[in-house]
Amino acid sequence: MKNIKILMLFMLTAFAISCSDDETSLGSVTNANPAGNISALFTITQDNTGLVTITPNAEGAVRFEVYDGDGATEPVELLPGQNMQHIYAEGVYPVKIVAYDITGKSSEATQELTVTFRAPENIEIIAIPVAGNSFGIDVTAKADYETFFEVTFGEAGETPIPFNEGQTVNHVYSAIGTYTITVVAYSGGVATSTATKEVTILDPLKLPLDFESATLTYSFIDFGGCATSLADNPDATGVNTSTKVAHMVKNAGEVWAGTAIQLEEVIDFTTYKAVKMKVWSPTAGIPVTLKVENAADSGINFENQQFTTVANAWETLVFDYSAIDASQEFSKLVIFFNLGTSGSGESYYFDDIEQTVSPLSITFESAVNMSSFGNAITTVEVNPDQTGINTSAGVGKFEKPNGAETWAGVAFPQNLPLDFSVMKKVKIKVWSPQAGIPVLLKFEKGDDNQVFIEKTQNTTVANAWEELTYDYSDVIDSSVPYQTPVVFFNFGATGDGSIYYFDDIKQSN
Repeated sequence: MKNIKILMLFMLTAFAISCSDDETSLGSVTNANPAGNISALFTITQDNTGLVTITPNAEGAVRFEVYDGDGATEPVELLPGQNMQHIYAEGVYPVKIVAYDITGKSSEATQELTVTFRAPENIEIIAIPVAGNSFGIDVTAKADYETFFEVTFGEAGETPIPFNEGQTVNHVYSAIGTYTITVVAYSGGVATSTATKEVTILDPLKLPLDFESATLTYSFIDFGGCATSLADNPDATGVNTSTKVAHMVKNAGEVWAGTAIQLEEVIDFTTYKAVKMKVWSPTAGIPVTLKVENAADSGINFENQQFTTVANAWETLVFDYSAIDASQEFSKLVIFFNLGTSGSGESYYFDDIEQTVSPLSITFESAVNMSSFGNAITTVEVNPDQTGINTSAGVGKFEKPNGAETWAGVAFPQNLPLDFSVMKKVKIKVWSPQAGIPVLLKFEKGDDNQVFIEKTQNTTVANAWEELTYDYSDVIDSSVPYQTPVVFFNFGATGDGSIYYFDDIKQSN
C-alpha cells in the first residue's frame, strides 16, 4: 500500500512539471516576432515578352501572398522558395508581398517593379526585286528583341506599313531612281530601333519589248536609209490593239536597210529558242528578217526569216532560233523588212517582241526522241526515194507488222509545251505504198494523254513523197500545254506488214 501511494505522488509531480513546460512553450510562440526583411527578387526575361518571375523572401515567413501590382485583386499564395510569373507591359508596378509567420501574424511590404523593354538589335532588311516587274520589290526584315516592324519605301506621302518577322511586304515604285527603305523595329514598349537600305530601281531595255513604257527610252539605230521611230498604232485591231508601236520607213537607199535595238540585258536562249514579233506590212509575201548579234562583235550573230501573209493588217511571225549557239551572248536585235530590195518610202510597223518556245520541227537527220507502241516499229533510215519534195538524207521509217494493233503508232515527247498561239497548222511529209491511207496526227497534253486534239488526212499518191497539212485552228486551245505529237499510219486497221516513211513534221502558218 505504501508503494502505491509513492507511485501516485510521482505521477502527480510529473504531470505538474509537464503542464508547467507546455505553458512556457505556448507563451514563446504567442510572443514570436513577425516576419521581417520582406523583399522580392524580380527576374525579367530578355526577350521583350514582359515575362517576370517574382520570388518573395522574408525572415521567419512560412508562407506568402503576392499581389502583382497589375490590377489583380486576388493574391498568389506561395511557400518559401516558390515563385510566380506574370506578363507585364512596359511600366512601373507596385508589387505587394504579405508574409505570414508560424502564428499566422502577417507583415507586408511593397516593392516597385520597373519593366523596360530592350531596344531591338541587329536589324536586317532583305529587299528582293520582283521577277517580271522592274518597279516591284519585296521586303522582309528580322531583328533581335523586336515585336513587330513598320516600313516605308522612300516615296512621298507614304503611310508606314506594319508587318511581323517572316512576313513579306510588296511595293511597286512609280518611277526609276534610288530610294531609301526605312524599317522601324518596335520592342513592345517605347524602345525602338531604325535601319535603312538603299535600292535603285531601273527599267532596263530587255525582252519582251512592247514600246508602252513611259520610263524607257526606245533608241533605234537606223542604217541603209531606214528611219524608225515610236508611233501611235495606226491599226489597233486584230492581234494588236496596243497604243504604241515601232514605225519603220524604208526610204530609197540600200537593199539591206534596217534598224537595230541594243538591249540592256543578254537574251537567254537556253530554254526559249524562238522569238515572236507582231508586224504590219502594206504587202503580203514581204520577207521579214530578225537577227540577233553580240553587242561587242557583230560577227557573232544568228538570223531567221519569215514572210508576211496578209496586207494592211497585224499578224504575228515566229522566228526559230533552235539552231542558235546558246553559249554565246546576244543582246542586239536587228530588223529588216524586204531585205534584198531597195525601199521606196513604204511604211512597216512592228511590236511586241518576246521569246517563246521553238515551233515544232522534227527531222530525221540525227537521232530523234520517239517511242513506238501497239507493235509498231519506228526507226531512222536513209531516205529510200530522194526525189520530188523530199531529198533529205534521213527519214523516219514506220513499219506496221502483221497483226499490229489498229492503234499502233509512234510518239515524239517534247521538252517544252508547244506554242499554238500563232502557228495552228502542222505539215508532215509522207511516203506510202498506197493512196488513200489515213494518217492521224495527234497532240497530247504533257501530263495527261487523255487531253488531246487530233486530225486525219489521207495520202493521195502511192510510192512518192507528198506533204499533208493539218489545220487545228478550229479545235486548238492555246492555253492547254500540248507537248507530245503522235503519228498513226492506217489508223483503225490491223497491221499487214506495210512500210511507210515520214519526215519534216513542222508547225506552219
